[in-house]
Amino acid sequence: MTVTDKKVAFLLTRGVEQIELTSPRKALDDAGATTVIVSPSEGTLQGMEGDWEHAHTFDVDVPVGEANADDYDMLVLPGGTLNADALRLDEDAVALVKAFFEADKPVAAICHAPWILAQADLARGRRLTSFASTKVDLVNAGAAWEDSEVVVDGNLITSRSPGDLEAFNREILKALGA
Repeated sequence: MTVTDKKVAFLLTRGVEQIELTSPRKALDDAGATTVIVSPSEGTLQGMEGDWEHAHTFDVDVPVGEANADDYDMLVLPGGTLNADALRLDEDAVALVKAFFEADKPVAAICHAPWILAQADLARGRRLTSFASTKVDLVNAGAAWEDSEVVVDGNLITSRSPGDLEAFNREILKALGA
C-alpha cells in the first residue's frame, strides 16, 4: 500500500545518527510519502555514524521556526546524542513537537530522540523506549520506560537504536495507513 497523499516532517539538526534518518526516510519515500527535513540548522547539516564519525550532509528543507504541524501528517525524530541534545534545548523544536501532540498526529522517536519528550513534558504517563542512557531522564519525566525494540502508545512510536529500525519503520508505515 502507498501513502502518496502523506507528508512527513523529519526534525533534526547537526549530529543526527545518519541511519536513523535515512532508513525511515527511505521506507516512507518508497511508500510514496513526501518527506521534509525541518531543522534549526541552516543550509546543510552534518550526519554522523555514531557520535564520532562524520557521514553525509543533508539539506534543510524548512527552518524549524517556519514549520507548522498542520502542514504534515507525521513527525519523525531521528536520534544521535548531539542531535537530540541540541534539539531539546531549541524552543522552536520543542514547540513543534508539542504541536504534533496537541493535534494528536503520529510522532516517532528513536534512540536519544525521546529526550525532547521529557523537555516538552510529553513523556509523563506514556509508555516508551529509547537508548538505554536516556532511560533515567525519561523515567524521571514520568514515562513508563520499557526495553523493547518498538513501543506504540497511542500516537507515539519509539525504538531503542539502529538495530530496531526494521520494527520502527514498520510501525511508522502502519501509523500512516500503509
